[in-house]
Amino acid sequence: MTTNPYLDSGPFFIHEEGVRKLPLPGRSDVKPQYVHHLALKPPPEISHSTPKRKDVKQRCVKFTVAAVICLLLLLLLAGILLAYYFSSPCAHGMQCGDGSCVWESQWCDGVKDCPAGQDEANCVRLHGSSFLLQIYSTQTKNWRTVCSHGWTDQQGRASCRTIGYSRSTYFKSGQQKTDSGDGFLMVKSDFNPEAFILRQLVLSNTCPNNSVVTLRCTDCGSGVNSSRASRAQMASLGSWPWQVSLQVAGSHRCGGAIISPYWIVTAAHCVARTSSPGDWTVYAGIVDPLGTLFNPAYSVSRIIAHEGYNSLTRRNDIALMKLTKALDIAASSKIGPVCLPNVGLNFSVPEKGWIARFGRPENDSGSPYLMEAQVSLIDTAKCNSSIIYNGRISQDMLCAREMEAGSDRCHTDSGGPLVSLKDGLWWLIGDSVWGEHCTGQNKPGVYGNVTYFLDWTYRQMKKHQDK
Repeated sequence: MTTNPYLDSGPFFIHEEGVRKLPLPGRSDVKPQYVHHLALKPPPEISHSTPKRKDVKQRCVKFTVAAVICLLLLLLLAGILLAYYFSSPCAHGMQCGDGSCVWESQWCDGVKDCPAGQDEANCVRLHGSSFLLQIYSTQTKNWRTVCSHGWTDQQGRASCRTIGYSRSTYFKSGQQKTDSGDGFLMVKSDFNPEAFILRQLVLSNTCPNNSVVTLRCTDCGSGVNSSRASRAQMASLGSWPWQVSLQVAGSHRCGGAIISPYWIVTAAHCVARTSSPGDWTVYAGIVDPLGTLFNPAYSVSRIIAHEGYNSLTRRNDIALMKLTKALDIAASSKIGPVCLPNVGLNFSVPEKGWIARFGRPENDSGSPYLMEAQVSLIDTAKCNSSIIYNGRISQDMLCAREMEAGSDRCHTDSGGPLVSLKDGLWWLIGDSVWGEHCTGQNKPGVYGNVTYFLDWTYRQMKKHQDK
């Protein structure tokens, strides 16, 4: 039986030629066939695709962050715009007096879109000492003169009513030449006297002879001798035809100035405590206590104090009184209105003016007489200095000092007019507000700035106009 060499218990090394038996190794000679070594971590494989994927991922993150930031900024901007829009309800147009809005194109278009008609209230104005008629064009967004071609008193009356004057106060229309290159407004050939004046005019680039309209809505500012002494003195009858005495219970309370046969300008503090029209009586054309015996007493139908009047600061210290019936100006040369200051008139330092007030002559404790004195306007900055009124004078006030030294005695007459002569007419530039010369400080008198209140005055006249 042949022995299988593969089953022999001893180790053998097999050759092709034969089998040779090897001696058994010693213990020291035994070496493991496999040795376990801790292999070092192989370097990462370099892949050309990995950086590209990483760059794309970083770019996506950056783009997402930038998009989020832009979106947040847009939302913030939209929030700001919406907040502004809702906090300013007329961001898209013009504001009416009650807070409602109309489009800018609806302003001065001849159609009342505001509930109280504010959009058509100040669209017609008089400019300068020549009373040049100007009307605001909503199409060109500027003030335009009106060509006199085709203009009649019919259009004149309609324009005066648009400003705020009553139908019966119209005086006259005139014309003057102009070199304006801004264009004109022309009367339509089919004029309708019942329609709003703004709807009766059309734009025109030319005007025959460049002759434009001047408009006098009331016969004002005339009849006064301007050659007067500078010292304070008693006034003569008819020297200041617009001066009135406003009385309560038969006693003189305040002064005032006639601006139309129906309207009187005075100070708001005069009527603050006695605001009922029935308590007041108006006398015109008087200079002494006996004047009330020979002149009619006019009753008051309405009193309008400025809504912004402040009794502490005397801001907005102006008021209007409307008479129950018109003053009979035609019957007396001693009564007549003073002119309201038109747009474009400049009354500045050192403008000279006159004041008339009911007071008592020196060393006389009797009834008040009408006193007159010449004054000179004082710069507001100077009047606001620490040694005078220390910042109390605001833009709605004027300061004026009497020309004669030491004449600022205690002849104050609240609401009395401050007037100035310019181009042959007398203009109302102030109403007496307060004066501290009665306290012995000999400080300038303070007057309400009528020019500042011009729009307010016309708006009230328009609102309470006779139908």
